[in-house]
Amino acid sequence: MDWNEYLSLLKMDGTLVVVGLPEKNVPIAAFSLTARRRSLAGSQIGGIKETQEMLDFCSKHGVTCDIEVVPIQKVNEAFERVLKSDVRYRFVIDMASLQQ
Repeated sequence: MDWNEYLSLLKMDGTLVVVGLPEKNVPIAAFSLTARRRSLAGSQIGGIKETQEMLDFCSKHGVTCDIEVVPIQKVNEAFERVLKSDVRYRFVIDMASLQQ
């Protein structure tokens, strides 16, 4: 993923906040930040207030994620797929399947 492309989407004085750690070092062109006074900030976790703001923003703008729902009975299979890098989307465990 080219972070410079994402930075170019920010309005003047906009901030891209990275939550978590990328797998590799990320090259950022100085011009991506200075051209429109953009900022890049980071945190390993977000607080409750920030998390709620992010969820509200996603709801307002229709931002969603692709997931694969896995019943709890297949959690071991899902884990094996993670080890094999055979995962296209984030796994979400269906907690309702605990009652089955």
